[in-house]
Amino acid sequence: MGLFDHKLRDIHELLHNKELTVTELVEESYKRIEEVDEKVGAFLRLNKEAALKQAAELDDQLAKGQIQSKEVLFGLPVGIKDNISTKGLKTTCGSQLLDNFDPLYDATVVEKLASANTVTIGKLNMDEFAMGSSNENSSYKQVKNPWDLSRVPGGSSGGSAATVAAGEVPFSLGSDTGGSIRQPAAFCGVVGLKPTYGRVSRYGLVAFASSLDQIGPITRSVEDNAYVLQQIAGYDNRDSTSADKDVPDYLAALDGDIKGMKIAVPKEYLGEGVNEDVKNQVKQALQHLEDLGATWDEVSLPHSKYALATYYLLASSEASANLARFDGIRYGVRKEQTNLIDTYKQTRTDGFGDEVKRRIMLGTFALSSGYYDAYYKKAQKVRTLIKQDFEDIFLNYDVVIGPTTPTTAFKLGENLDDPLTMYANDILTIPVNLAGVPAISIPCGLADGLPVGLQIIGKHFDEESVYRVAHAFEQATDYHKQKPEL
Repeated sequence: MGLFDHKLRDIHELLHNKELTVTELVEESYKRIEEVDEKVGAFLRLNKEAALKQAAELDDQLAKGQIQSKEVLFGLPVGIKDNISTKGLKTTCGSQLLDNFDPLYDATVVEKLASANTVTIGKLNMDEFAMGSSNENSSYKQVKNPWDLSRVPGGSSGGSAATVAAGEVPFSLGSDTGGSIRQPAAFCGVVGLKPTYGRVSRYGLVAFASSLDQIGPITRSVEDNAYVLQQIAGYDNRDSTSADKDVPDYLAALDGDIKGMKIAVPKEYLGEGVNEDVKNQVKQALQHLEDLGATWDEVSLPHSKYALATYYLLASSEASANLARFDGIRYGVRKEQTNLIDTYKQTRTDGFGDEVKRRIMLGTFALSSGYYDAYYKKAQKVRTLIKQDFEDIFLNYDVVIGPTTPTTAFKLGENLDDPLTMYANDILTIPVNLAGVPAISIPCGLADGLPVGLQIIGKHFDEESVYRVAHAFEQATDYHKQKPEL
């Protein structure tokens, strides 16, 4: 086993028993990156000098007994998605427009990890401004799936999922606007959680669609995921969308007992367009959960068929507004011209990639005079209906379960020239973001040698039930122990 094949709790014990040093952990991370990342492409930039310096300081504190043993994340290497602000470490959002952007502050989640003494290894590759489902929209390089280097890792947090699957870091942070944590987690055979909207601060996350974006952890196991969420969750008065709610003890929910829990399985999630092998793995997973004492029924989420159109109208509209700030004047790469308007035009023409331009154009159209009511306002009304569908189901059920993605990871370049097919890859994850509820993707088997993700969706602020079911399934199976051979 590699060091990062161990659970975070086990690495923690090795550190505190003096069988391992933080420096050795950090060096192991960079050694693995050197071995495989040229093939995988998960990292955009490394933080090696600062990370090794911090590791030496933490080892000194550990030797002096200054660290409390309860700090499970102490000294652990972490990769940060490149749209999460890191002071002194460039944050480019995978875009040429921010190629020279060096943030003056850390995001709240980065501050919270720093307070637990984690070590930031580097910034992770992503679809430009988090717009994409395959990680082929990065303006720097493609990320490849560690299970099959000819396939996509999913997006937009493809770097965050691929680096954990490849054993470069024990955990990472990603962001999820329409499935951008869960879809790559499914494609790469790891665990990825999108928390309830408002559970984790968005302060320092470069906004794509502000009413949908949420930061979450990607890990090798459900227990590891709960440890990370425990650290990064909580109210933040710097984020106006942050929920002022107590953070429960997520680890206490991992008791393996799901007897009597009621599971809803939407017929729309196992319908047309979902690969038969994926369906079969999900049905087997439901059988495992039934054996553990849960019950399940088929239900309907009738408005989910409108989710894709609703999402791309709303997300693109919000992106149109949010990305207006990127003009090369206050920060970012500037393409100087003879006048201000031409400078704006040239900066944005050269700085943004095709997918970002496509979504800005769609959003600007949807918000324009004469079309606002027909598109944007109507999409907001449908979003409310989708949210109500979930609320109705949760009156009688504890969780909703289905596949995370309709297929396994597809080939690089396969959907690149077909935006509509690419967008359809998010069809099972998007409703969760529109409703603002929490959801996790966990491995539930292989189809043709590629990972299949099981999506478990919970009520608002009920990550505990999501973790409880996910952990019980994980303990009853060995799917999470499968890993790619690079």
